[in-house]
Amino acid sequence: MKYKLIKTRGYARSGIMYINNYKIKTPAFMPVGTYGVIKTLTTEEIKKLGTQILLSNTFHIWLHPGNKIIKLHGDLHKYMNWNNPILTDSGGFQIFSLKTLNKIKEEGIYFKNPNNGNKIFLSPEKSINIQYFLNSDIAMVLDECVSYLTSWNYIKHSVSMSLRWAKRSLKQFIKIKNKNNLFGIIQGGNYKDLRYFSLKGLINMGFNNYAIGGLAVGEPKHTMYNILNYICPKIPENSIRYLMGIGKPEDIIESVRRGIDIFDCVIPTRHARNGHLFTSNGFINIKNSKYKNIIKPLDKYCDCYTCTNYTLSYLNNINVCNEILGVRLNTIHNIRYYKKLMLNIRNSIILNKFELFAYNFYKKIHKNIPKLNF
Repeated sequence: MKYKLIKTRGYARSGIMYINNYKIKTPAFMPVGTYGVIKTLTTEEIKKLGTQILLSNTFHIWLHPGNKIIKLHGDLHKYMNWNNPILTDSGGFQIFSLKTLNKIKEEGIYFKNPNNGNKIFLSPEKSINIQYFLNSDIAMVLDECVSYLTSWNYIKHSVSMSLRWAKRSLKQFIKIKNKNNLFGIIQGGNYKDLRYFSLKGLINMGFNNYAIGGLAVGEPKHTMYNILNYICPKIPENSIRYLMGIGKPEDIIESVRRGIDIFDCVIPTRHARNGHLFTSNGFINIKNSKYKNIIKPLDKYCDCYTCTNYTLSYLNNINVCNEILGVRLNTIHNIRYYKKLMLNIRNSIILNKFELFAYNFYKKIHKNIPKLNF
């Protein structure tokens, strides 16, 4: 995988990732298809909305549908009928999200299967093997994701172990002759010295591209931004910078301002299922009764199928009635909103207008632009 930097504006970057004969324009956002599906949409629709790359979850696909079903189809791309690139996470986030169901050891993680309670084991090597089996275009090393409230001493221990796991992941990746791509993950909680320790360890192992994990796990926004302020300039310029699990539009803009290239999050699709929609004038709850009689599109600046064909009144009614069409139309809109957001960010960087774009974005949602504070 190669990265070509096209344009910078301050710390913001626009470029192209070359992945297995595909070109991914950055900054880019990846919708999350946990089980190899974006709920209510076909992969053809997802691609038509402007999606360049998807994320799927190694841990959950391993449990369901499982390796045997994937093997019947060939790989994850064929299983879900998606010809574009796929990034798979490693299972490390489940240490955080399923913390009551796991025990961490040097050799790996012992889980209780959240589906049936059976004992299962995930090691760095096994995570790499599963991702190889899925044929993901970008695989991730196994790491531990910790709460921001965790002590320095524990996080130092955790980062050291995650670096050992990263080394084992890389060794296994090379051993099985995986010709796709493997990212290292920078951990370290809210401690700058541990973030740097993590990054230096990964650089010394020979990783070419880096994810930043362990943010958006409950810490204050200014804390997250301060960590990005610190660590982004230290990541090699010709490397991809992937911020894991970040998804609010303002967080994406602020992270781009600090040098991040790619993102993933469940927010646009999960919010859509709850009637929470993103528009050019801010965030709305479509179930609010004030939309009941409004015969206007959801967002007059949006070109998606939902905004082109349906009124706020109609969307309000079918969402209040819990019609599945409401979830589908909401999801179409939110994904398209994110794709246009990323397109506008890229164009504004290329045209030297990123600061103006950010200013206008915050003005419309009635917020002030946070300071960079480098």
